[in-house]
Amino acid sequence: MLNNKSVLITGGTGSFGKKFVETILRDYPSVKRIVIYSRDELKQFELKQKYPYEKYPQLRFFIGDVRDEGRLRRACEGIDVIIHAAAIKQVDTAEYNPEECIKTNVHGAQNVINAALATSVRHVVALSTDKACAPINLYGATKLCSDKLFVAANNIKGGRDLRFSVVRYGNVMGSRGSVIPFFLNRRENGMLPITHEEMTRFNISLQAGVDLVMFAIGHHLGGEIFIPKIPSYRVIDVAKAIAPNAKLEIIGIRPGEKLHEEMITSTDALNTIDLGKYYAILPSVSFNHNREEYINHHHAVPVDPTFYYRSDKNTEWETVESMQEKIREYVDPNFQTK
Repeated sequence: MLNNKSVLITGGTGSFGKKFVETILRDYPSVKRIVIYSRDELKQFELKQKYPYEKYPQLRFFIGDVRDEGRLRRACEGIDVIIHAAAIKQVDTAEYNPEECIKTNVHGAQNVINAALATSVRHVVALSTDKACAPINLYGATKLCSDKLFVAANNIKGGRDLRFSVVRYGNVMGSRGSVIPFFLNRRENGMLPITHEEMTRFNISLQAGVDLVMFAIGHHLGGEIFIPKIPSYRVIDVAKAIAPNAKLEIIGIRPGEKLHEEMITSTDALNTIDLGKYYAILPSVSFNHNREEYINHHHAVPVDPTFYYRSDKNTEWETVESMQEKIREYVDPNFQTK
């Protein structure tokens, strides 16, 4: 699928970007070019040490910001596939710096779209978040806006052979700023802060997130928001898995935070289809494909009109033991409980 193709990853030095690069190099050895596009020169330097040019001549490193449309267009020359992973993601950071979050997450998304329309790009897949579903914080609101921009971009592509779609998933195990590394760093104190004892979240590994993006590249018609079927966990069980003997202190839900996360609302259900391993929310307005075309293409079935997908109402759950196994598999192979 990506052999002899050129791929650009915005935010390519982040947790997802690094895993995506690793996966491409492993599964598509004949990839033509991988462009790492990000604004952090230190992280690019560190990634260059892992992938030296002498051994990985297909890698290119572009310093640039998604806020800079001109630089994006230059980086997209000769690119076949764009994976848009760049974003301001910390909820509290976005609340305190709303204009900066909007510049990156909304204006940056439109810049990616404009760059794809102006060049020979064939596929664009944007990363979203469960916080974009019925958002209550600015980060989620900007990502919902971004999702809408990418879905609607299919209606302005004209005669171009170009498809835009979105992938949406929950908390990624071990990603920077997430709860697992936070608890691992704090457990030596003998106390872990818990926002609410009933709080739940969706759980996905980095590799599963990458696999979802690969599925989107290979199967999208354009306009879909793809959502994986993944387990939920109780945050209190994550704490018990990491530090079973630690004291748990309930500190209260933080501003802009939900008790439970949602990826498909009951309103979304009217446009949602079940693909088997994934769900897909179809565009409410599409000038390219009708509902039946999407269903037939994906060999899917519509979900029940009353369906919704929320972390506390999931049918699949992580346990303390399964979380310990997954932490060893996906985060730290030397992990031991304390």
